[in-house]
Amino acid sequence: MSDGITAINEGRSRERRDRFSTEEAKWRAVVARDAAADGRFFFGVRTTGVYCVPSCKSRVARRENVRIFGTAAEAEGAGFRACKRCCPNGPRRGEVQAAAVAKACELIRGTEKRVSLGDLARKVGMSAFHFHRVFKALTGVTPKEFGVAERAQRVRKGLLRGKSVTEAIYEAGYGSNGRFYASCGQRLGMAPKEFRAGGVGMEIRFAVGECSLGAVLVAASARGVCAISLGDDAEALVRELEEEFPKARLVGDDEAFEGLVARVVGMIDATRGAVEVKLPLDVRGTAFQEKVWRALRSIPAGKTVSYGELAKRIGVPEAVRAVARACATNRIAVAIPCHRVVRLDGAVSGYRWGVERKKALLQREGVEARAT
Repeated sequence: MSDGITAINEGRSRERRDRFSTEEAKWRAVVARDAAADGRFFFGVRTTGVYCVPSCKSRVARRENVRIFGTAAEAEGAGFRACKRCCPNGPRRGEVQAAAVAKACELIRGTEKRVSLGDLARKVGMSAFHFHRVFKALTGVTPKEFGVAERAQRVRKGLLRGKSVTEAIYEAGYGSNGRFYASCGQRLGMAPKEFRAGGVGMEIRFAVGECSLGAVLVAASARGVCAISLGDDAEALVRELEEEFPKARLVGDDEAFEGLVARVVGMIDATRGAVEVKLPLDVRGTAFQEKVWRALRSIPAGKTVSYGELAKRIGVPEAVRAVARACATNRIAVAIPCHRVVRLDGAVSGYRWGVERKKALLQREGVEARAT
């Protein structure tokens, strides 16, 4: 996962350097108030003696009155003073926003009661509208969605400590049983009493086969496929399944299950133009992960998107890192095609089952793939 995020960051940094490499490009960034240019350079206005970051909301000066500087120190050395509106010599806006979101997350985690959007915004010094937009851009979910996920986590912990279902629900901050039960299947993956009993009665069938990329393990619950894993060691894949679902009853050597494995192998080994098989999936994750995984399933064979483009498709263009993490936590290879997400420059990196397997899958779909 870290390799994928590092690759994304490197690609984004390289893109920023290229975008602002000329004076004309920097001037366009000033006119557009492009926040992506903040920290890359500064500009001073001769008529006012003030210097700013490119995204400053002050009125844009005439081109002939603007000087470009590489650092704030250069601007001050040339006699310009810092703008009081954008504070170019203070913490960068992105850092301030990240700190505010981190504080808000701690506030949500630190109280059992639901904190309103207005209260959160006031405590971090933002308007409610601006705070909501910044929070979603940086985390990929709204403050409300984050709070719901946190309360569900408290219910899990309470049930695991032996609390009754009702006690766990109310101590987690739910105002009524009904609100929790409306989403408990998604949040816990099973009924609360089953979860409290350690998942007794939950059955997962699985089988291991061979494909051109090595061993492949396919596992399914009553709801659908819950894991498709690739590797070199079949026994290691089974151990990983046991660790992923430690309290479920795993059932192997099911002849009726072999047909599903064959379908999966066919998907993996398919050549370009082959029809994709749509499998019923048992996908359980956070609200944001599920949003990313749904978007992944909409990418057709033979096509790729960058992590940034995928973030835009789900409406959170700034949440590139969160998108990369969601791709990395995908347990269902091929059927949820995270292999179709590549770096901004088209290079292949960051695949849970190995970059070479990702490259091979793309090549079979007719995509010219290159590893970093």
